[in-house]
This record gives sequence, C-alpha cells and structure tokens, in this order.
Amino acid sequence: MDNMNLNLAVLIDGDNIPSAYVKEMMEEIAKYGNPTIKRIYGDWTKPHLSKWKDLLLQNAITPIQQYAYTTGKNATDSAMIIDAMDILYSNKVNGFCLVSSDSDFTRLATRLREAGMQVIGIGEKKTPTPFIVACDKFIYVEILRTQSEKKDETSSKDKNKDSIDKITPQVIKLISTTIDDLSDEDGWAFLGDVGGLLQKKQPNFDSRNYGFEKLTPLIKSTDSFEIEQRETPKSKHKLIYVKNIEKSKKKSKKQ
Repeated sequence: MDNMNLNLAVLIDGDNIPSAYVKEMMEEIAKYGNPTIKRIYGDWTKPHLSKWKDLLLQNAITPIQQYAYTTGKNATDSAMIIDAMDILYSNKVNGFCLVSSDSDFTRLATRLREAGMQVIGIGEKKTPTPFIVACDKFIYVEILRTQSEKKDETSSKDKNKDSIDKITPQVIKLISTTIDDLSDEDGWAFLGDVGGLLQKKQPNFDSRNYGFEKLTPLIKSTDSFEIEQRETPKSKHKLIYVKNIEKSKKKSKKQ
C-alpha cells in the first residue's frame, strides 16, 4: 500500500510534546499517509497546555480531556492507550503515529505492529531507546524547525548546531554493513534499498539528524562510499547505487 492510501491515526501526548512543533509535525506526518484521526490527550484545565488550544483549531486536532485522578500518575497515557486499541479494532486505519517522548508507549507500539499496523513515532531526542526501536520509524521533533525559528537566522544557526548530530564511525559502519548486506557481486547496492534497511535496523536513522535533507548528500560527505547514477529505460529518473570504497582506495585519496 502506498503512502497516499495509508490512513493514519495520530495520537499526541499533550503533556509530553512541545506545542511549537505542531505545524511541522503535521506536515511531516502527511508524507507517510493521510491523518484521518487526530487526537491530543491531556488535562486541559492545566495552564501548561494553554499554548496548544489555538493550534488545535488550525490543525483540526481533537482535544481529549483526561483528568489526573492521582498525583504522580499519568492518566494521559492510559487514555491514549485505550483509544489506540479501540481504533485498532475499528479497522478504520492502516497505521498509527504516536507523538510522545514517553517510554510508557513502548508496549503499545509493539502491540500495534504485532497487529500489522505501521507505527511511526515522533518525540524529542531524550526519548528512551525501547520506545524508539518499538516503532517502524522514529522522528525527532528537534529536526522539525518552526518557521518562526528559521526567520531568526542568528538563533536558528545556534539551535541547528545544537540539534545536529555528528557522523560518527559507528554511523559509517552502520551504512557500510547495510550496503554489504544488499550488494551484488561487484559490491553495488541500490540506495533506495539501503535506506529502507537502515530504517529497519535503526528506526531513528534520519539524514536530517546529521544536517542533510537526503541520504545521498550524507553518504557523499563521508568520503567512504562510491556513488553511481544509472539510467533505466522504464523511468525518467536515474537510479542511485552505492558501494563501499576499499581501504586501499581510501588511503590513496588521502595522500
């Protein structure tokens, strides 16, 4: 099923996600499917959720009131989990987008995937690993810059420096082993397949985390891989293939 036909239930933990990212979050979610159900959970009597109220109308998100019955317990989690299971059994959607940085949703993500649902997670970089790996794909809100932040060039540059991850040897090794997993006898692998397998191995792998809009420029920046564009008679677009550069070639390039 392609993205245009994928109906998504978007469930947002209002207590756990900053409201500043809502416009960019909805634009991002639209890349993966049609958000037919959009709900946000929280105690709307609390002042810290007031920033969300105008944004909900602008983005057609339904607020779900959930009172905190007991101090120290998160009633929002329970309400969101119960709703998710009701939606699952309604057979109205093909996937879920769980917006939270809370590891309490790890079991929910796992259960939804067991039921054959596509699960996309969105949260802050502080999100615990168990929740991240329980999703098919996980996106950090820090890479979804708001338009107002972009206009302020000075502050956005500083913020971008803080939010961009370094390409470590571990990242290069992950890409390298993935290419090996998919390569033909000559060592070449189709970049589209490489990107798909990277996502399966590490759901939070995203070129934007490293300051690149796409995987191709990220790979080019490392000087560790060869890239080849190939024409295909069936498509106007060129297909991109990648290959690990042999160690001997790397040494000669540095010299």
